[in-house]
Order: sequence, then C-alpha cells, then structure tokens
Amino acid sequence: MLHSWPLLHAGILALVVLQALASDTFIAAVYEHAVILPDPTEKPVSPDDALALMNKNMDVLERAIKEAAQQGARIIVTPEDGIYGWRFTRESIYPYLEDIPDPVMDWIPCTDPSRFGPAPVQERLSCMARNNSIYVVANIGDKKLCNSSDPSCPSDGRYQYNTDVVFDPEGKLVARYHKYNLFRGETQFNYPKEPEAVTFETPFGKFGIFTCFDILFYEPAIILVSKMQVDTVIFPTAWMNVLPFLTAVEFHSAWAMGMRVNLLSANTHNINFTMTGSGLFTPEGPAAYHYDSGTEEGCLLVAELSARPRLSPTYPPAVNWSLYATSIKKFPGENDTFSGSVRRDIFTFSELRHKAGNYTVCQGDLCCHLVYQMSDKRKNEVYVLGAFDGLHGSLIKYHWQICTLLKCKSTDLDTCGQPVETAQTKFEMFSLSGTFGTNYVFPEVLYSGVHLAPGEFEVLRDGRLKNKHGTSKPLITATLFGRLYEKDLPHPLRT
Repeated sequence: MLHSWPLLHAGILALVVLQALASDTFIAAVYEHAVILPDPTEKPVSPDDALALMNKNMDVLERAIKEAAQQGARIIVTPEDGIYGWRFTRESIYPYLEDIPDPVMDWIPCTDPSRFGPAPVQERLSCMARNNSIYVVANIGDKKLCNSSDPSCPSDGRYQYNTDVVFDPEGKLVARYHKYNLFRGETQFNYPKEPEAVTFETPFGKFGIFTCFDILFYEPAIILVSKMQVDTVIFPTAWMNVLPFLTAVEFHSAWAMGMRVNLLSANTHNINFTMTGSGLFTPEGPAAYHYDSGTEEGCLLVAELSARPRLSPTYPPAVNWSLYATSIKKFPGENDTFSGSVRRDIFTFSELRHKAGNYTVCQGDLCCHLVYQMSDKRKNEVYVLGAFDGLHGSLIKYHWQICTLLKCKSTDLDTCGQPVETAQTKFEMFSLSGTFGTNYVFPEVLYSGVHLAPGEFEVLRDGRLKNKHGTSKPLITATLFGRLYEKDLPHPLRT
C-alpha cells in the first residue's frame, strides 16, 4: 500500500493539471437558422399571431440549444432576426416586441415571468438556458415608452430597438445590447441615443456583444476589443453575402484574425436573400465554419476555443500593416492601370499579364504591392491587382483602404470586381502588402467555391500577407481590408 502513494499522488497531480488545462478552453456553438418568416403585411398582426410565429422559430432554436448542450457547449449564439424575421414596417413589427429590462435588475424570466409585464419570449429563452445549463444568446426587439418631454421621442411615443439578449445557465438575463449601426433597411428600429459597450463575465472568459453591421465601425466593435479587452465577441447577424470581399465567412474570419480575438458568428439562412455563412473564428483562423448557398437547411456548429486567447502560446503577434510596403520603392512591372467598379466603389486595377511578376498599384494615399507566381497562366482567366482608398456606403459612410489580388468574372476587364464564386487558377506563391494608414487591417484569402484557407497563409509582422506552400484550391481573392475609422463621416445620430 505504501508503494501506491507516489502513484496516487502523481495521478491526483495529473488530474489537477488536466483540469487547469481544460479551464483554458471552452466549447462554444453557433446555429445558422433558416428563419420561418411572417406573411408580408404593413398592418400589425395580433399579439397571439406574432407569438405563434415566434414560437415556431423558438421550437427550432430549442432543439439546436439542446443538441449543443449535449455536445458540451457552454454557450450558443443564434442569429439576428432569428425569432421573427425581417422586412417589417415600424408599425407591423410592434406586436413582436417586448420590454427588456436592464440586466442589473437581477431577473430570471423563467421563474418570475410577469415581473416586468408580459414577456413570453424572454421567459422561453430563459427556460431554454436554465433547462440546458448553457448561456443562450438571441436577438429580439425591445420597446421603450417615451413622452413629449423627450425631444427625440418618436411620434408614436415609443422607442424600438434591435436587441441582443444573453441568459446565463440559471436563466438570468445578464446582457442586453441595442444595435447602434442600423443597416439601411431597418427603418422599423431607432438608434440608441449613445453607443453601448456591453460585456459580461463568464468562468471561461470576458465576452462582448454587438450585431451585424456594427462589426464595420469603431463604436462598439473596436471599443470592446481594443479598449475593454474582451476575449470573445458574440455576433448575431443577418448577413447578405457580397463577393468579392464581404461574404460572411470570409470577412468575419478576417476580422477575428485582424483583431486577434474570438468571434462567434451566427447568421440567418435564406438563400433567396444570399444569407448564409456562420462560424467560430479565432485569431489563428476558423475553428469551424459553414457556408451553404444551395439548400434551405440550418446548421449547428460546435468547436473548442481558447478561453483567453491573449494568453495562448499561439497568439499571433501585433502587425505593423504598412512597415514592409512603405520601406520599398515601387516594384518594376507594367504600369498600365484601368478603373473598375466593386459595388460602386471605383478601384484602380492592373492586369496580371504574366505567369509571375512584381506589381504596384496606387490610389489616393494607398499603394498596394504584389509579388506572385501562378502555377499555370490560363488564357480563360484574368487576375488583377487592385487598390481602393475612399468612402463606402449610403446612409452611413465609412472609409476603406483595400489591396486585393482578384479574379475577374471573365476575360473582359469590365467584369473585374463583379461577383464570382469559382476559379481554376492556383498560385505557387503570392505576397500582398500596402501602405495602410491604419493598423486595423483584416486579411482575407478566399478559394473557389467560397472556401476559406485555414493554415495555408500567414501575415508577417511587417504587414505582408503570404501563402505558405502554394494554394491547395484555385484562388478567388487574397485581400487586405483596411478601415480608417478616423476618416468616417459622423454617425447619422450625430448629424
């Protein structure tokens, strides 16, 4: 028996070490939901009809939440508009809204549902979290009464907000976020008077939360990551994919890598509106992702992530995104350039006419540099190096700086910048860099068929985006997507 003590001690020590290591990670889930939509109407339906539709969607979400919990997930994120859909007027969405209290009220709707008035949606979400011992993140609508003493009070006497809620494993409401950057079609909602930086603590890290279009703006996205140092960002979205740079999985993975933070992205699924693409993204690349433009089915994704990525030995170093590009003279090469449009943004392009080469293209304050070698120069495919430095957007305008190696839709140069999902050309090597005026740059590599390239490219500390060992699939685009927040026009609420 005495001889067994060293073994017992070693076993206990090993168990403690394993538990400590396990606490450094957690299992997370996102659910891409094919939302059951209401019939189009400009007139409000009855509260009972509104709740009936929301219950149909919550039936689906509840099954996903239960499955995620059975797979060990500690938190699950569901999409923006995932409970009642979209395309509402201000009046027609009203029956779907609930009064969502401040989380400081220490409220568990599952056990005290009527404390703040009728709240059947919050009650059910709370019970889903409580019954499955999991954090549940959902997107619903909040309503707040106001009166004439408030000069910004709408004429109908209420504010309506696109709102994310988080319930902890006991069912308690622990976070509420009102979307600050509304997309152009969201006229049914109001802007909150001030941007909100919402965080919540868990045993597996500090979380921040925002919604869809918010990801492109300084407030709240950069505030949460750079100033408040969250470990993981929760991201319900209803993302309409737009090639070549703004497909959901492409940009969201790039944002996680550029910001060096986990991003849990849950998208709605509706192929008629080009909505698909969800994932669990990390500073090193995607842990799991899903993109399906061919079926009508939802999808549950589950993966293990680092709870505190900044403490991970694999955490990528900070990048000076302009260091390499500003240290060199313009590469030799053919200087013929032409203008092309990418979603109304006028790029400066240069055609890659040879199998290999060095190129420079400039626009405004941005010069983009490319060294490349194709595996085979195909006559039926054209690639260009492109640069854009300017404002983008309609209702809210924001400043981009983009360097891109891009496949054109056809051999007609007028098609460069138009959406394309397939390619045949592989590259033995590419190195892309730019003279960016910002360190908020997001690296994208997208393969044919809208596939990501995890582990196949790297960003050097001097700002070069390089492939490691050739491209395993034909390339659609390799892009450095920069954001100059200080050049953005004021938020509509401030104009």
